[in-house]
Amino acid sequence: MTIPLSVLDLAPITPGQTARESFAGSVALAQTAEKHGYERVWYAEHHNMPTIGSSATSILIGHVAGQTSTIRLGSGGVMLPNHSPLVIAEQYGTLAELYPDRIDLGLGRAPGSDQNTARAMRRDPRASDQFPQDVMELQAYLRGQSIVPGVQAIPGTGTNVPLFILGSSLFGAGLAAALGLPYAFASHFAPDALHEAIALYRRDFTPSEQLAAPHLIIAANVIAADDKADAVTQFETTRRTRVRGMLSRGPATPEYDDDQIDVFLTTPEGRNIANMMRYSAVGTADEVRAYLEEFAEGTGADELILAHQSPSIADRLRSVELTADAMNLVAA
Repeated sequence: MTIPLSVLDLAPITPGQTARESFAGSVALAQTAEKHGYERVWYAEHHNMPTIGSSATSILIGHVAGQTSTIRLGSGGVMLPNHSPLVIAEQYGTLAELYPDRIDLGLGRAPGSDQNTARAMRRDPRASDQFPQDVMELQAYLRGQSIVPGVQAIPGTGTNVPLFILGSSLFGAGLAAALGLPYAFASHFAPDALHEAIALYRRDFTPSEQLAAPHLIIAANVIAADDKADAVTQFETTRRTRVRGMLSRGPATPEYDDDQIDVFLTTPEGRNIANMMRYSAVGTADEVRAYLEEFAEGTGADELILAHQSPSIADRLRSVELTADAMNLVAA
């Protein structure tokens, strides 16, 4: 049986591109994924990052949902400590009423930003400690079983929007297991704890009203192209862009050219950053298929969520198509 595939879209804003153009690319990406048989497209909450446009996940989901028909859309994820559970229940409850049986709500506890930005969002530094309680409060609103006396999420109550716990550590795995929720591991940028988290989640999973058995979603980077050399070049460009962004944070930081980035990648710190993209399928359709099949078998994943990392939207769309065809997804 073909493993289900989904897409993680960061709504990348490339040099010279506007946010509006990025959102048009996200619509095209979701439409292509829908056409080629992907399960869902998720958008990740990040803030104060010039190259990422998916900060307001619920708004972007609604925009894309209005221009697609069947594919599931959701957050991958909402960083819940940045928000009130009631407000998120209302936002995603609204989406569920507008687009029934198509909305997912993935939840994480990281800020999705740097410390200064977290302060600008009025985030309480202790908010992450309340994440398990906030998840349960949010879930209760969506079930119409509010645990806050006299307060209901309207819209939201009774919509039962499915929740997913996102993480890159053992904490998220343990919480997802305890609450009986699907677990998505962010191995596309934080690979180190992957196998430990999988083992913990499967070992400690407790069935729940939402989920009878564990459902494990594993993330990987993908660049599929018609020519292997082209795919490798795209990957090198993407990796340099990521490293450059990490080196250039803050005011008055210098610009780094490609040669400088390549030299940096040979250093211990550079190798650590490159390791973030350890789980990456790069090559022709057949090579990507072989990688993803081995990756799915090695992790026991129930679903793979793929971050198609090509620098241009045209190449990302081609990567989505080639991967779907190679993995024998059923076209819509």
